Amino acid sequence: MKRYLILLLFTFQGLMAQVQFEAKVSKNTLGLNERLRIDFTMNVDGDNFDQPAFEGFRVVAGPSQQVSQSWINGRSSFQKIYSYILQPAQKGNLTIKQAAIEYNGQVYKTSPIKIVVTNAVAQERDPNDRPQGTGSETLNLVAEISKTTPYLNEPITVVYKLYFNNIGVTGFKELAKPKYNDFWNQNIDIKQLAVEEGTYQGQRCYFVVLKKTILYPQKAGQLTIEPLSLDIGVQLPTNRRDMFGQMILADDNKVVSAGAKTITVRPLPESNKPEGFSGAVGKLNFTVTPSKTTLKNGESLELTVSASGSGNMKLFTLPKPVVPNALEMYDPVHDEKVTTSLSGMSGKITDKYSIIPQYKGKYAIKPMQFSYFDLSSGSYKTITSPEIMIDVLDGPTQAEPAAASTAAKNVIAKTDQFKYIKSKTTLVAIAKNDFYDSLLYMGLLFLPFAILPIIILAKKRKEAIDGDVTGNRIRMNNKLAKKYLSEAKKQLNNKEPFYIALEKAMHNFLKAKLHIETSEMSKDNIRELLLSRKANVETVQSFINLTENCEYARYAPASSASIQQDYDKAVLIISELEKQIV
Repeated sequence: MKRYLILLLFTFQGLMAQVQFEAKVSKNTLGLNERLRIDFTMNVDGDNFDQPAFEGFRVVAGPSQQVSQSWINGRSSFQKIYSYILQPAQKGNLTIKQAAIEYNGQVYKTSPIKIVVTNAVAQERDPNDRPQGTGSETLNLVAEISKTTPYLNEPITVVYKLYFNNIGVTGFKELAKPKYNDFWNQNIDIKQLAVEEGTYQGQRCYFVVLKKTILYPQKAGQLTIEPLSLDIGVQLPTNRRDMFGQMILADDNKVVSAGAKTITVRPLPESNKPEGFSGAVGKLNFTVTPSKTTLKNGESLELTVSASGSGNMKLFTLPKPVVPNALEMYDPVHDEKVTTSLSGMSGKITDKYSIIPQYKGKYAIKPMQFSYFDLSSGSYKTITSPEIMIDVLDGPTQAEPAAASTAAKNVIAKTDQFKYIKSKTTLVAIAKNDFYDSLLYMGLLFLPFAILPIIILAKKRKEAIDGDVTGNRIRMNNKLAKKYLSEAKKQLNNKEPFYIALEKAMHNFLKAKLHIETSEMSKDNIRELLLSRKANVETVQSFINLTENCEYARYAPASSASIQQDYDKAVLIISELEKQIV
């Protein structure tokens, strides 16, 4: 009897045992090039283990399963663990979702775990973290920078090289692209990857140039280049050999990062800075050339203002000519013939002005000055163009219209001689009608009764409008879209306020047309909603591309021509969507 009682107590204890199922991670914050271990632990033998999808991670190893059971002082303990090794595939705040098991007909789930993935970090190699290989393998990604202390707008190059030795590289993909905040940048095309011999930290090895970028710093001070991180497929030698005696290679993946780089940008000197300096840096030449200097009435000339050489060609503006009032000058046509290589930008930029004379005579176009900072000498240079004389052979002279105007002022038109004498007489009756019997009195008497229904209807309409929350929000968003589009037009000459206003205009247009909030404005959601409303696929893609470009263009240099193009494009896209959305 005693034995049955003890057995009953153990059974009751097992029934009362609380089921524990939890997830534990090795760290909650890690770099993009680090790995994470996660263990799903349960104290019962659960069935139908359902692992999470691990969104934002790549499963490097797992699941591995461990089971342990013990009896201590008459108490039994059980533990089952499912383990995974994860590699983050992107930066940001990621979430490992719930895993699930079944036990005695009940479903148990773990709690979600938040993981913060930062930039790749420098890490020491653990010799135990190398399941294959002989220990002599080299795999390093290096960012080689031509100059770490450039002047403002001085070109520097970043070349990304992958060094390797005693290891096979089968492919790679980018985990994180480098970001060049406060730099104008352009990638240099690499037609074909080529393996070359070189040295890394004093050892001979091979390398491949993966990426070349030219940078022009747009801000003085400490600037950071965020790192390039790669997930590289490799083949490592093992200690095993095949039947022919050749070493067997094992496939693996390695994450490498070039690391963040800091650039100290020196400002251009303030001493001796010329008046009207527009930010040109390099080795430049400046010319002002008229298409002709002698012309007849009705003919026009073309004045070409150009700068050529090597420097930040796309990042400064040319001076504007000053002409006499007798010469009518139109807005210039801007042209750029610039090539970009690892040594920087070079070529020629031109502004062409059309000028039409209004009167006969000789007119001087004043000399123009163009200043730039010469990197080779570390000083400012100023080039002054010669004065240009324009000779207009025929046409009216400036004195003639002035004389005619003076004569006209002294002549009194015949029709105005007797203007002060009234041609019509208005008679007023001596005996006036009593106000109380007049139509005005009767109108004022009954006016309140006529206005009262109008006031009631207006009040009801206002209440209906105030109660229409969705309609009010749509009208407000429409109003805001028009307001910000108008503000963007006013800011065409101010890059950053222009793109802020343009982005707000496009967002409020979407809110008004799709009845959505800011939190719902993901790229995929916008595309899906616009297409469901019968919008054209090309117009939708143009809208998304333009909204994405607004954020980038605020920090990247832009010419007045490109800003005008973005404004015209926004007006055209919004107009097209107005017609297409049903």
